[in-house]
Amino acid sequence: MQCKPPLSHASLMPIIARPETVFVRGQGDELFDSDGRVYLDWVQGWAVNSLGHSPAVVVDALCRQAALLLNPSPAFYNRPALQLSTLLTENSCFDHVFFANSGAEANEGAIKLARKWGQRHKQGAFEIITFHDAFHGRTLATMSASGKPGWGSKFPPQVDGFPKATLNDLESVRALIGPATAAVMLEPVQGEAGVIAAEHGFMRALRELCTREGVLLIVDEVQTGCGRTGPLFAYQAHDIEPDIMTLGKGIGGGIALAALLAKKSVSCFEPGDQGGTFCGNPLACAAGVAVFGALLEEGFLARAEHAGRHLASGLRALAHEFGLGNVRGSGMLLALELGKDCAHDVVARAMESGLLINAPRPHCLRFMPALNTGTDSLDRGLGLLRTVLADLMPSA
Repeated sequence: MQCKPPLSHASLMPIIARPETVFVRGQGDELFDSDGRVYLDWVQGWAVNSLGHSPAVVVDALCRQAALLLNPSPAFYNRPALQLSTLLTENSCFDHVFFANSGAEANEGAIKLARKWGQRHKQGAFEIITFHDAFHGRTLATMSASGKPGWGSKFPPQVDGFPKATLNDLESVRALIGPATAAVMLEPVQGEAGVIAAEHGFMRALRELCTREGVLLIVDEVQTGCGRTGPLFAYQAHDIEPDIMTLGKGIGGGIALAALLAKKSVSCFEPGDQGGTFCGNPLACAAGVAVFGALLEEGFLARAEHAGRHLASGLRALAHEFGLGNVRGSGMLLALELGKDCAHDVVARAMESGLLINAPRPHCLRFMPALNTGTDSLDRGLGLLRTVLADLMPSA
């Protein structure tokens, strides 16, 4: 009989500072560790678990699909991939879908597609204007596209072709557009920057500018898509139509799945330009079909938006009580400005109290509960957060 080796933290690469806690089970909005402690989870895998931990609809879909077909190769069609691509195109302004395994991979595909379009339609244009403080992934190209401070010196040399504009400053975009410009790429909400939203007027003016200058508009909705900010996709709140969109995180409900969507007019990949061994595999796509089935149920997105307003109201009350800064965001993607660099202390103390939250920057907290979190659970979390703030900060 083979014995199980003891669990060892030393066998994993130290790519992030992790607490010693080992999680063994999750259900809905709660996580359970190996010592039996229960945590209310408002991180949800960084906005990945759109329906909470191990939702029945996703578990059932995975079990059914696992018994049927896991991966026939991306060289062949499979039913879940066709079902999910149809759901995505019928509920967006896009015509074609390529499935990937991560948001970074989807964004890498968007960069390639824009450059291919520039080769074919704009005399080899290859530059993609991105934004300071943006986050597009951790591949070499998506790190270069990102505007996260300090990333330019991590793995030199950077991939060329990503001049940086300033979010909500249209003139900064206009000044960078030239003959080599193929596209402008942005997150409708910069999550890693602290939930900084693109303004409605800016998004509409940016769409007009891109159309007038003959460049593509790419929206990175890896974090904001799939109901996270209120509508099914964040671009829809601005009444515009981008040319390309990327999705990830919430689309798989906890399963590794992402998507690159494009209008037919810019969908110019040829056979061999794009691919991947696990891209569009039926197991992941079955999870995506289950997630979208839930998102599209009558009233689901309205309930999630209502819950987001409830959480925002509770956070504003705490901000007033403790003299903190503003509450940013919409839907179930919110941030609380603390006014000083103590966010990591708040996160650590909250975990000790049984609440999991995130600090994208030293001065603010980010909240990403499951979209189907109820108001009772939100009130419970707000109560835990209030206790932590009362210990760390004096009342206003």
